[in-house]
Amino acid sequence: MRRKSRRPASPLPQRHGVDPAHLKLPPEGPWPTVRDHLVDRLPAVPAARIDAALRDGEIVGEHGPIAPAEPFRPSAHLWFYRDLPEEVRVPFELVVLHHDEHLVVVDKPHFLATTPRGRHVTETALSRLRHTLGLPALSPAHRLDRLTAGLAMFVVRPEERGAYQTLFRDRLVRKEYQAIAGYDPELSLPRTVRSHIVKERGVIAARETDAPPNSESTVDLLELRDGLARYRLRPLSGRTHQLRLHMCGLGLPILGDPVYPVVLPEPAPDDFRRPLQLLASTVEFTDPLTGRERRFESRRTLAAWTDPQGWADGAATGAGAATDDGAATAS
Repeated sequence: MRRKSRRPASPLPQRHGVDPAHLKLPPEGPWPTVRDHLVDRLPAVPAARIDAALRDGEIVGEHGPIAPAEPFRPSAHLWFYRDLPEEVRVPFELVVLHHDEHLVVVDKPHFLATTPRGRHVTETALSRLRHTLGLPALSPAHRLDRLTAGLAMFVVRPEERGAYQTLFRDRLVRKEYQAIAGYDPELSLPRTVRSHIVKERGVIAARETDAPPNSESTVDLLELRDGLARYRLRPLSGRTHQLRLHMCGLGLPILGDPVYPVVLPEPAPDDFRRPLQLLASTVEFTDPLTGRERRFESRRTLAAWTDPQGWADGAATGAGAATDDGAATAS
């Protein structure tokens, strides 16, 4: 079996915590020049933009900038900076709770994506942390929805990422969330919810089917106040939108959810009102590298519980309050 060749290191550094784009040219083809191949391969990019990038030395190979008329080079590697989308800054702090030679653990605000995707590139936890902490190789250990606040873990060294990702894959991380939703006195709690969740690419909402369960969550009541309740949620599995879907299935959609039970029109990019009232509050695990027991707790609160009227009016902060005990911030 042929071993996959290793990608050369990029000659271009990150910008704002974002890696340059990388392309490997095909081993053969009909293109006289590199430029001809790029025009065919990148149809969404105007040819004039590719010409300008080549002229200005913005597309580089392993040995320097690619000339506008450079002949096609089979299997060559190229790098360039993407034209990034315009992004509205998420005006909330990303609080660093823990930073050692292995892990960075942060308390993420609502509305800040964890990793670059789609129209969220620089305004993500990963990009901010790479830039502010000076850790260009930092990578996520797991995913946390953009609309969910709370704990997110990142791995400092690429060679150690697999060990931490395996913890999540093998369900060896004990996770707790808090959520604010309505109250149903006829619903017996605590209870365990199991279902088969399907999330199709390009479709915003996940759905449940009659197939054998692939997801499991435990729902428990913590407090009751004025018709609202604060719940503790423990997901055993990690399906996309699992907790939101399971709470909705119980007739208790989480406050501020723009997808369940109904997909609402997407708000303006600068609308940070009434965030989803879901918080990743606790993670516990045995560190696979040191053998130490780890426990991290979010310092954030959910606005619909601490200031229900302010949250309903859209006046409460979208970030969720976070106490500051000297923790660093990445903004």
